[in-house]
Amino acid sequence: VSLTDKIVEIEEEIAKTKYNKATQHHIGKLKAKLAQLREEVVISSSGIKGSGYGVRKAGDATVALVGLPSVGKSTLLNCLTDAESEIASYAFTTLDVVPGVLKYRDANIQVLDLPGLIEGAARG
Repeated sequence: VSLTDKIVEIEEEIAKTKYNKATQHHIGKLKAKLAQLREEVVISSSGIKGSGYGVRKAGDATVALVGLPSVGKSTLLNCLTDAESEIASYAFTTLDVVPGVLKYRDANIQVLDLPGLIEGAARG
């Protein structure tokens, strides 16, 4: 069942259900679910399709190291954290996100080493 089908089903159920004290909670839950599904439709239909990186948030803040290939992002990550991001003398050594945690005073800051960016990559 697609998202739009679910949205139509919930809208029909809301229309069929009489609003009174006994049903107001049920209608409220349906409206909340409807809002969530509509938001999912907007998110899934917007933006450029492509692969992304899923990284679980850790620490009090998150910082991403972004830049061109072979500029020292992995070296900086290895110096700041206990992470072991592979380092080599050729471009695109880092092919996936490498997370690390920087301990600064009482804060744990998540540092992400991202693969190098190249001009025109978004256009394919």
